[in-house]
Amino acid sequence: PIDVVRAFWGRIRAGDVIEDAATFVGMSVTQGRRTFRKAGGVNQFPAAPVKDRYLSAVEREEIHDRAARGEGVREIARALGRDPATLSRELARGKTNRRGYRPSVAQHKANAARRGPRSAKLAVNDKLREEVQQRLQRRDSPEQIAGRLRTDFPDDAEMWVSHETIYQALYVQSRGGLSRELTAHLRTGRSMRKPRRKEGERRGRIPDMVMISERPAEADDRAIPGHWEGDLILGSTASGSAIGTLVERCTGFVMLLHLPGRHTALAVQEAMIEKMADLPEELKRSLTWDQGIEMASHAAITAAIDLDIYFCDP
Repeated sequence: PIDVVRAFWGRIRAGDVIEDAATFVGMSVTQGRRTFRKAGGVNQFPAAPVKDRYLSAVEREEIHDRAARGEGVREIARALGRDPATLSRELARGKTNRRGYRPSVAQHKANAARRGPRSAKLAVNDKLREEVQQRLQRRDSPEQIAGRLRTDFPDDAEMWVSHETIYQALYVQSRGGLSRELTAHLRTGRSMRKPRRKEGERRGRIPDMVMISERPAEADDRAIPGHWEGDLILGSTASGSAIGTLVERCTGFVMLLHLPGRHTALAVQEAMIEKMADLPEELKRSLTWDQGIEMASHAAITAAIDLDIYFCDP
């Protein structure tokens, strides 16, 4: 059977010798040797390509056909090489009352869910925003408001909001929804949010930073390649090692900066120039980083490889 032959070559690919591979899949050793010899030792069933993270329209059509034939979730999942939990969610997403699972419905819902970042809850829910504003004006704290909303609207999840979302809407104006003037009703009365770090623990400010608010709008929707985000993954304190990560926002392509002994500004500068200097110009549009001191040499990087660098808000 073709499935047995495919499994045999799968074991060969995994490193088994002919005899072990044949025994594992239920062939005789003679059959295994004959199969191997007949193919000239060349695997006729190359490894399947890595599955995309999301189900495709073709896969959804196959799910529909198999479900219509009465196949179960686990059986379909095995055939597609997907997790059974993924299939369960998919069947629930595309289910209609009259016709069961419909691939077109599931595809439409999946496309809608991936169209972009959701708007802030307080920016789009007028009733919730008005309720929060009135309670802030009564000098209720965001923690109190979040707790009372769940009590006052127990059956309406659209009227629930976390205290952190309220703070974000007040202090980060790009989140939208609440006017900064409402911060005067907070018990602290601060118009700016106080950092959690103590004064002596705060990072030194990097000179001549250009903030993320100045980054071109084209970088936000991930439609055009060449806009990168970077960060550090730190090793143990004893080793002092680190790995820099550079992620291209459009494709998700990742490049790593090797920083085995130190991650000073000079080390990061040298590693980044070496890694990115040979990229085509259209792939060097911008880089966004946090305000870590390892990016203190950002001006030198920009000058060396003509890459605009922006910094996240704290």
